[in-house]
Amino acid sequence: MEFGICNLNAIAVRKAPFDGSEMISQLLFGETFRILEKENTCYRIQTDYEGIEGWISKEQFVAIPEERYNEIIKAPQVFSSELVNYLTENDNTLLPVTLGAMLPLISGNIFAINDNTYFFDGENKSGRYAKKEIVNTAFMYLNAPYLYGGKTPFGIDCSGFTQMVYRINGHFLPRYAGEQALEGDVLSFIEESEPGDLAFFDDEEGNIVHTGIVLANNHIIHSYGKVRIDLLDQSGIFNVDTQRHTHKLRLIKKI
Repeated sequence: MEFGICNLNAIAVRKAPFDGSEMISQLLFGETFRILEKENTCYRIQTDYEGIEGWISKEQFVAIPEERYNEIIKAPQVFSSELVNYLTENDNTLLPVTLGAMLPLISGNIFAINDNTYFFDGENKSGRYAKKEIVNTAFMYLNAPYLYGGKTPFGIDCSGFTQMVYRINGHFLPRYAGEQALEGDVLSFIEESEPGDLAFFDDEEGNIVHTGIVLANNHIIHSYGKVRIDLLDQSGIFNVDTQRHTHKLRLIKKI
């Protein structure tokens, strides 16, 4: 088994082994994975955090020894907690990283990936935080454009948004909305929910197709066109711009 780590801000994880294939998710800087298969210029991988399998370009990561890989996955996760910052590499070049980038085995302001040492003087976050912090983190993504498969403030989908907000605050969520809906405890009424809980929405066939984070005063923050704030009622999401319901409420969960 071979192992790798993302050494760029965000790279595409694709459905098939070619650049034009659909992006199903992203790897952010510092995320590790197992290499399952190699085909031409692409490698099929399994991500360590949520177990997604997909294809990445062989030019967009570095291989790491198994010993170092095991050290990283067993260590507490530390994230960049600023919207955008920079890592300084050995040769003083700058590498931009966005909110949620991982800083593997950072000590003080320094960490290393193989022979490359990185310096990071920005704010970071580690550990588990309460719902108030989940809401504060969610606001940092406000107005990020919707991007299917995306996980950064420069492009993010609905379940990537909820997953990243929860992850940065120390709580695990799977990658996709349907999987996330299996987590936590069901609430019977909107009135029972608290800011930071998750709401899920289904289509006409009953499939969970959308999710967002409950806010105070019957509002919700979610990624639809962009990360935005709308009204939430027993019917679903009421879009404040178009003055119509856009998503049908299925359930609310306390994670």
